[in-house]
Amino acid sequence: MDMHSGTFNPQDFAWQGLTLTPAAAVHIRELVAKQPGMIGVRLGVKQTGCAGFGYVLDSVSEPDKDDLLFEHDGAKLFVPLQAMPFIDGTEVDFVREGLNQIFKFHNPKAQNECGCGESFGV
Repeated sequence: MDMHSGTFNPQDFAWQGLTLTPAAAVHIRELVAKQPGMIGVRLGVKQTGCAGFGYVLDSVSEPDKDDLLFEHDGAKLFVPLQAMPFIDGTEVDFVREGLNQIFKFHNPKAQNECGCGESFGV
């Protein structure tokens, strides 16, 4: 059997993309309105926690050259191309849980999540 190895290049894939719920879009627009120079939010991943990866949200004043843009009702969500294999197809929501309001990520690629909800594995 002839096998060869190659380099994974995220640019070689057709991505499903990410979606924002109306509540997430409203919250992102509110954040942008409160911070001069901010144009949107960046969603990335980092290695952390007991399940492997965690979500990272940052404000964006200027997109990075490898950012993909997902927009809903004027709310801009930027995602680094390198994060797409881990979060492609994710729905971003903004919910109230008791006294807390938080972003929730419905990620079809997450095969296991830790009990505290801080990290996920793919």
